Amino acid sequence: MTDQPRPPLRSRIFADITPLRTSPDYRRLWFGNTVSWMGQQMTALAVSLQVYAITGSTFSVGLVGLCSLVPLIVFGLYGGAIADTVDRRKLGLVSAGGATLMSVVLAGAALLGFRQVWLLYTVVALQAVCFAMNSPARSSMIPRLLPPEQLPAANALNSLTSNLGLMGGPMLGGVIVGLWGYQAAYLIDVAAFTGSLYAMWRLPAMRPEHDGDGPRRRASVLDGLRFLATRPNLRMTFFSDMAAMVLAQPRALFPAVAALWFGGDAKTVGLLVAAPALGAVLGGLFSGWLGGIRRHGLAIMLSVAAWGAAIAAFGLARHLWLGLFFLAVAGCADTISMVFRSTMLQAATPDQMRGRLQGVFIVVVAGGPRLGDFLAGSAADLASPAVAIVGGGLACVLVVALLGLGRRDFLRYDARDPKP
Repeated sequence: MTDQPRPPLRSRIFADITPLRTSPDYRRLWFGNTVSWMGQQMTALAVSLQVYAITGSTFSVGLVGLCSLVPLIVFGLYGGAIADTVDRRKLGLVSAGGATLMSVVLAGAALLGFRQVWLLYTVVALQAVCFAMNSPARSSMIPRLLPPEQLPAANALNSLTSNLGLMGGPMLGGVIVGLWGYQAAYLIDVAAFTGSLYAMWRLPAMRPEHDGDGPRRRASVLDGLRFLATRPNLRMTFFSDMAAMVLAQPRALFPAVAALWFGGDAKTVGLLVAAPALGAVLGGLFSGWLGGIRRHGLAIMLSVAAWGAAIAAFGLARHLWLGLFFLAVAGCADTISMVFRSTMLQAATPDQMRGRLQGVFIVVVAGGPRLGDFLAGSAADLASPAVAIVGGGLACVLVVALLGLGRRDFLRYDARDPKP
């Protein structure tokens, strides 16, 4: 790799937009995904509000999350296998088209006054299936659209899209539902999906590359898991993420913490939920320096340890502003970890396996935080919220340290010579 001139200070601080400037295909894909993701988050809130309006039951609202979680876990792996078999562009078009159709169904039902919870649950489940098919295809396209040195910048931009959608989508959805009703939010989601469909339509064909060692055969989920079992560096990206999401996930305790520690109410819970997302957005906005880091394994371990330490510090805070600060730090650390984990997964995985590894990534991202919610809630019942949060954060730091000691090669991983 030849030495390149040092970029100006501004580009080393703020998010690196080089992928948007140099690749029209990636630029369309990013803008389309940004718009459609915002619309999906609006729809997610509108569905929850509509379920509550019909049933008056918070349990029924909780079932909305379950209806999306199960398909994400079940179809995440199979969606990755399909992405390693067919033209990923066509799979992206079909799955995005399916998600658009589901939003059309929601809008039509709302316009006709059809108030049946079973329909909402069914549509949410089918939307999750479409996402589980679309995400591995879209993620595995990015290394085909950009050179390796631009992958950290692209993943930082993708994280910015995700976190801005998680923050802004529900707020916009609440305003739109309040002003014009559920049908308005669903119709806007339909319009937003056209950006994703257009971006996919303009892409070239994206059939997975063949390794040339014999005839092409149908991709197998088990083959992907066997591949992962023989690639220690890639396994470590999942282990480190699970350490953070399972051991140090405090969100299930936010209602109790808001009342017991800060004397607050639902608004305080909202601030606690928003703080990590705000930190993650700031991490994405000021991510220009990430492109200069080559030791991605070490960066992952340090950022996951920073997440755990920030969560433990939050567990000791008894002033709201201080608690919000540590949660924002945790969110920023999570963004840094995600950027390098995604980059390693893309750069160190052969193209014919990228879809299946992205499918595993979906399962971990979908299931890990839910398992963390259960663990935190159980620990808080057995001891206290403070013990659960502080203990979970310290356990995350300890596990990450042990993982690093056990896999020193991971700490030496160099992006200039990616080895799975």
